[in-house]
Amino acid sequence: MAITTVVPPARNTLFTLVRGAMTGGVIGASLTALVVGTVIRSVPLFVTGLGVPAVYALLAFLAGVPRRAREAAIAPRTALAMTESVEAVRGEATSDVAVRFVSTVAPDQAPAYRVAFTQHVHLADLPDYRAGGVVVVQYPPDRPWQVKIVKRPTPEWEERAAGARIDSAPGPILTSENPEGNAVGFVRLLALLLAAAGVVLLFRTDLFDEDTSAEPPSSTRPPVSASTSSSTTVVTSASGTVTLGPHQSFLDQGELRKAVTALTQGTDARMGLTVVVQDRMLSVVYAHTGSQTPAFDLDSLPYERFPALVQEARSSLGDGSPQTWELTVERLTGSLAIRVGITGARGTAWLEADGDANVVRRTPAH
Repeated sequence: MAITTVVPPARNTLFTLVRGAMTGGVIGASLTALVVGTVIRSVPLFVTGLGVPAVYALLAFLAGVPRRAREAAIAPRTALAMTESVEAVRGEATSDVAVRFVSTVAPDQAPAYRVAFTQHVHLADLPDYRAGGVVVVQYPPDRPWQVKIVKRPTPEWEERAAGARIDSAPGPILTSENPEGNAVGFVRLLALLLAAAGVVLLFRTDLFDEDTSAEPPSSTRPPVSASTSSSTTVVTSASGTVTLGPHQSFLDQGELRKAVTALTQGTDARMGLTVVVQDRMLSVVYAHTGSQTPAFDLDSLPYERFPALVQEARSSLGDGSPQTWELTVERLTGSLAIRVGITGARGTAWLEADGDANVVRRTPAH
């Protein structure tokens, strides 16, 4: 005769689905928080990844306290059971083995029924549980499928088991092994993935933020509006310095003249001794009033032609390697001189121009 296994109905399908979703969400969020916290070096996020599952486990334990208290208050029933089959389902590293029993339970004042359950048995005790043998079992009155073999019954029940004979009961088999349905597994997996994606999305800026220390060439740099630009200006009686913020360059159109105007506006410092320009830094040394050192008018320099000079000096290297540049304006020899130095993997190339930004000398890299 074919044997049909009957699974006790779930207490609450909606509750089971919600619990599965919460468990999957906690697992996905905590694991992702640990990984993301490690990558972005965020201690609070890493600690959150450790703390969330611990808090969830504590809450789940506290929520189950009333149910466990009610179940513990109900005294279990004791009955005799005839073992129909014994099967070791999995071995353990210890001396205990998980054994699946199929038995006929014969309560004193209720019809006999068949049940399947799993219980750990010591290896030395396995010969005591053979097919056809009678043992003493206990089970909750409201959950007759949760059967457990009593390993050391009272002398009275041990005597009854020794002289009892129980026939196999007809009908289906109850089982305490209540596998979760496919819906619960799907909901748990979906919640896990959504929680993991939510954590990654929340910290996507920190995860995928590119290093802005390596500025792209000015020809490919996106334009920065005045509302988002930033710069730092420091002015003393002898010098002035302007430092641009990220994504800005003095090669951008009009940026250099605007910075020089900001340094000289509202002051008498119109004459300069030297001007040094780098990609994001401008330094000006002023000429003191009455000084005999050759100076030049800061407003008269051809700032609009400086980017072309830098680009021409760059082409003299032409090896595609990362390059740094510096433009210097001075009048130490009597005539205004503009010098551009480009440093790359092949060395330093120089370009010299006159006061009108006309190239007069080129020195290739060496």
